[in-house]
Amino acid sequence: MPVWLPLLKASLPYVTQIVATAIPAFTAKPAEEKTDDITAQQIAELQSAATQNAESIHVLAEKLRQTIEGIDAAGNELQKKIIFFRRLAYSAVAVATVSLVIAIASLLT
Repeated sequence: MPVWLPLLKASLPYVTQIVATAIPAFTAKPAEEKTDDITAQQIAELQSAATQNAESIHVLAEKLRQTIEGIDAAGNELQKKIIFFRRLAYSAVAVATVSLVIAIASLLT
C-alpha cells in the first residue's frame, strides 16, 4: 500500500471542510456582482421613473395654470355680464317707473 494513502485518508475530512468553506467565498462574488448589477439597474429605473414623474408634474402644473387662467378669464367675463344685466334691469325699472307716472298722470287728467 502506498505511503500517501493513509495520509490522504487522514486529511480528507479536513480537505472537505476547507473546500466547503472556500467554495461559497468564490461563488459569492458573482452573486454579489449580480446583486450589484440588479441594484444598479433598479437605481437607474427609479431615477428614470423620478424624472418621468417630474416631467409629468411640470405638465400637470402647466395645465393647471392654464385652467386657472381660463377660469379667471371666464369669471371676469361673467362679472362684466352681471354688471351689464344689472344696469339693464335698473334701466328697465326706470322706464317702467316713468311709464307708470305717465299712465297715472293721464288717468288723472
